[in-house]
Amino acid sequence: MGSSSSSHTDPTPKNAICVIGAGPTGLGALKIVKDSPDFKAGRWSVTVFEARNSLGGVWNPAPAQADVPLTALYDSLTTNTAHPLMSYTSYPFPPETPLYPPWPVVLTYLQNYAKAFALLPHIRFNTPVTSLHWDASIHKWAVAVQEEEILQFDLVLVANGHFRVPRIPATKGLEAWRAHNKITHSAWYRDPSVYTGKLLVIGGGYSGMDVASETRPYANTVIHAITGTKAEDQDGGKFKKRGRVVEYLDPKEGKVLFEDGTSESGINQVVLATGYQFSFPFLSNPEVEPTLPPPVPPIPSVLYNSTYHVFPLAKHMFPLVSSYPPSSIAFLGLPLRVAPFPLTEIQTQAALKVFTDPRSLDLPREADALRARYDALLASVTPKLQALDQTAEVAVADAWFRFGFTEQFDYRDELYEFVGTTYRVPRWERELFEEKDQLRERCRELERRGEAEAWLRGVGTGANPVQEWADFMYKVLIEGPAAPSKA
Repeated sequence: MGSSSSSHTDPTPKNAICVIGAGPTGLGALKIVKDSPDFKAGRWSVTVFEARNSLGGVWNPAPAQADVPLTALYDSLTTNTAHPLMSYTSYPFPPETPLYPPWPVVLTYLQNYAKAFALLPHIRFNTPVTSLHWDASIHKWAVAVQEEEILQFDLVLVANGHFRVPRIPATKGLEAWRAHNKITHSAWYRDPSVYTGKLLVIGGGYSGMDVASETRPYANTVIHAITGTKAEDQDGGKFKKRGRVVEYLDPKEGKVLFEDGTSESGINQVVLATGYQFSFPFLSNPEVEPTLPPPVPPIPSVLYNSTYHVFPLAKHMFPLVSSYPPSSIAFLGLPLRVAPFPLTEIQTQAALKVFTDPRSLDLPREADALRARYDALLASVTPKLQALDQTAEVAVADAWFRFGFTEQFDYRDELYEFVGTTYRVPRWERELFEEKDQLRERCRELERRGEAEAWLRGVGTGANPVQEWADFMYKVLIEGPAAPSKA
């Protein structure tokens, strides 16, 4: 645990490490710290602060309260990535686990992970971090937790997740619909059967796809709006695909206008599956500026949280700032559209390397990399600004952590090289991740046919379970039944 501001000086002080959050990222970080030689030699201590009364983060269920729910977890949620691709490298899922398990299986996996590696004694539950400030006088982070307890830490690993605070788009007329209680966000979505009228679902991510699909048996009509989508009616008009909503018109009439100039009326309810904000309620000025950063160049000397991204971060982790050492704090798990569990492991290893050897982080080279990424993203989004309905700065920020299929693995390999290990992401992991949506559909078809259990029998029970799961995924892709085409 970090030292208290009122405690006596330890004659043999340890370096104290703080981890914020006991979700998948915080748990993975804690295990990596515990595995380190410095921790085993007694030179480091580690404490995880978790605001809730149990671990699991987004996989830990909570009711859809009127205020922002503690999690966006909905009743039917399954993983959108096959578990052999998303599990910690040191801890596979149990044998015969369905490739895309429901959320209770993932929560049990995380609970068992914590028990297997004796993580629980290092976690303080019901202890939210309320503020985090750099104390230059003692060269430590002052971490305030509940009841005004203030502790000092040498290294902070921020792992509080980013699927909590809903992002509400600034579409014209939306606020009037909210005033009429006709707008909600998928953060509050739990049960599809409550949507019985004419439903509009906004967003083409996994949550939007799930909400649009699951509500079809209950709603009179489901309209699924995704930017750039060509208008199409299915199921006799009971399911409609439309482009982006550009304006919410009269809420009493339930009328909206789409990007192609067409409209729909009689809409009873809207579910916004429009993503989430990066939120760090314990960080404020001067450590973080809560706004968009200025255009690049130059690279700013302070850290900004635009809610779309955090900038500037070397290696997507370390603040390139002048007011506190970049080696003293790391933001874990920010990249999107990735397999977060294995990414957490190598990010934490990189954070520990930089903490023990700050000179290993080449700051001028990292600044050059940030400028290059900014220029590449700006060139990519500029032709799309009108379709995106965003400014250039917002579009760059929104794209900053949205990794492509190969980018996440290249990033992980760069970190493996940085920490000095010869391990690299295996070829099967790259190939199968790119096919994960097709793999998911074939698994669902096996379940619909009642054949999934037979296919899974015995998988993962051998001497090399990782390879067994890789072979099984290839088998499902090659030999598994394709889903029937939709009318």
